[in-house]
Amino acid sequence: MNKKTTKRKPELWAARLAQKPDAAAFAFQASITVDKRLVFDDIAGSRAHVAMLGRQKIIPANIAAKIGAELSRIARELESGTLVIDYSAEDIHSFIEGILTERLGDAGRMVHAGRSRNDQVAADFRLYLKRITPELQKELSQTIFAILDKAEQHLNSIMPGYTHLQRAQPVTLAHHLTAWCCGLERDYSRFSDALVRMDECPLGAGALAGSSLPLDRTAVAKTLGFSRPTLNSMDSVADRDFAVELSSACAITMIHLSRFCEDVVLWASEEFSFINLAEAWSTGSSIMPQKKNPDFAELIRGKAGRAAGNLATLLTLLKGLPYAYDKDLQEDKESLFDSLDTLRSCLHMFRGMISSAEFNVKKMKAACSGGFMEATDAADYLVRRGLPFRTAHETAALIVRDCIEAGQRHIGDRSLAELKKRSKLFDEDIYRVLKPLACIKARDLPGGPAPKEVRRQIRTLRKRLAGK
Repeated sequence: MNKKTTKRKPELWAARLAQKPDAAAFAFQASITVDKRLVFDDIAGSRAHVAMLGRQKIIPANIAAKIGAELSRIARELESGTLVIDYSAEDIHSFIEGILTERLGDAGRMVHAGRSRNDQVAADFRLYLKRITPELQKELSQTIFAILDKAEQHLNSIMPGYTHLQRAQPVTLAHHLTAWCCGLERDYSRFSDALVRMDECPLGAGALAGSSLPLDRTAVAKTLGFSRPTLNSMDSVADRDFAVELSSACAITMIHLSRFCEDVVLWASEEFSFINLAEAWSTGSSIMPQKKNPDFAELIRGKAGRAAGNLATLLTLLKGLPYAYDKDLQEDKESLFDSLDTLRSCLHMFRGMISSAEFNVKKMKAACSGGFMEATDAADYLVRRGLPFRTAHETAALIVRDCIEAGQRHIGDRSLAELKKRSKLFDEDIYRVLKPLACIKARDLPGGPAPKEVRRQIRTLRKRLAGK
């Protein structure tokens, strides 16, 4: 079947101007290469709008039905590929209206009654984001579930916990992975919050002051699946805070992924050797035959910069605009689309990389030996026996100094007599308390690394996501 194309139509705003932009200038201000992805949302918006025009007797009911049917036909042809987008059009809205006019003549020209491209594009943009954001959330939840699956396999896998990238206290791999998931679950909620605030329909706001025609904005909003029409017509077309909010959610999620990937890159190094990434999620070197590089983790880490930059782009775009529609707002989509696409691909890549990874539990456990990670537990031991914490902290610190001077790697290497020189409160049970697993199990407060508590955290996260 032959694909249908159309010739470039006169611009919708052309009648006022005797001189028109030349080809280069027209291409410069055109947006169809970016907003083409709004095509089906534009058709949906136009169908709802024209049906309302017919019900309100603003245009004849039979003409409204004819336009609606033709819009449905255009959508089917675009889906099947028998109609292709004409990139000589100024934007996707002009393209669709041009097709209608070509096919229906004056009837097609009625579609825009009571509407401006300002409220039209604002509605299309919101419709698209309302449709795409849940898909992104699904990708996010699947990633969280994949990490939680891995965490459940390592509830008792001991590893060092780090602060300042220095060994701090023993934890488990499950506790560390669940920490990742806590951040991602909040990211999921941020997208949900953004959906609530964008759930208003701008159609009927016109260019900024609404319309004198008897439009039924509430009916159009309901037809399109919005909770309500926007409250103020000028605000409807002036602001893009809904886009900023989504861009921010993307950037925050990408920053989380970047930090997780930094963990992975460190763990994959020979110095750590905590993780063995599958060969399918690694690359080699063009010059060093032995290399197995964590390139996917590094690339996700690098792409986080794009999301942060895209957020800065939107904020900078808006900061100096007078509070109404300005052509600058045409630049609102490309950066957000890039953030959405980038996050979706990075979540997919990260999930595959972690799901297929293997962890060197022996190496992680061995890394808990040395570094005096049990020092806090020694201090807590003294606190439980009545010593003020600051005194207990000082005592444990002095014992660590004693160990270093004696060439010992653990507080438990000290004899009980040596420990008692620093505090008479020490007894034989101190040696049991200082073992890494004992240190972990003792931390069974809500949020702690004790295996039973981490299992509860995992159940909580699964329940939260199941309810969303």
